[in-house]
Amino acid sequence: MTQDSIRFRLAINCIIFLAVLIFGTIIFMSVENRSLIDSFYYIIVTMATVGYGDIVPATPAGKIIAILLIITGVSTFLGVIANATELMLSRREKMARMKKLNMVIGVFFSEAGNHLIRIFARSDPRFEEIQKGLIITVKWTREDFLRVNEHLHGSKYSVQVSQSDLQSLKDFLVKQRDFLVRLLENPTLLEHESFTDLLRAVFHRAEELAYRDNLNQSPVADRAHLTGDINRAYHLLVHQWLDYMEYLKIHYPYLFSLAMRTNPFDLQASPVIAHL
Repeated sequence: MTQDSIRFRLAINCIIFLAVLIFGTIIFMSVENRSLIDSFYYIIVTMATVGYGDIVPATPAGKIIAILLIITGVSTFLGVIANATELMLSRREKMARMKKLNMVIGVFFSEAGNHLIRIFARSDPRFEEIQKGLIITVKWTREDFLRVNEHLHGSKYSVQVSQSDLQSLKDFLVKQRDFLVRLLENPTLLEHESFTDLLRAVFHRAEELAYRDNLNQSPVADRAHLTGDINRAYHLLVHQWLDYMEYLKIHYPYLFSLAMRTNPFDLQASPVIAHL
């Protein structure tokens, strides 16, 4: 069951619970001539199934109200508790799944994503402009990531690949096809739509190139088609990489340190630490 459906049921139960609580208190006050505090106290202990017995209905009408309260109020109260617990457990399970998925995303960038970014970025005429905004440091804040992400959403991606670039891209993606297939088979991908779209775009690019025996003889129209697919994959790669970097900075500083030192947009990047 999805979290949305659980939240919907919890909201309905909360509304019914509050309605029974308010109207039950008012009716019990008028029928039993009790004070507001006594009536509210009686409603709460009854709905919570505690029932101390220190305040009990003395009139026939009060007893009928108590019966209705037990039937409706107790079940509603238990429903609120059950749905709240279920929602909490569902969130915990989702967090665990997302943690595993981010491990998968990390493997993707280590094995394929960073290399693809290097290939695409070096063929981008606006590489120097984009590069300046993507040299991430430990001083970056949430606002910095949001600002750069927003700026990139308004950018146009226009990779201009040569025939040799297409051939090297084909060789690399053909080698990675089995790896990409295994990633696509991971059921947790359904939790992350943007990463799933990225994998599909990259895998589609691998298929397109694999069907072409001789890229040196590709007509202009075909190269334009291939370039369009590359631009789409490049766009998805950049945004997913930026989101993953932010995730590492928040949750895994030691992994973030390595990711900064192997930044695919940094021409001077090196995993070797030169200074303490």
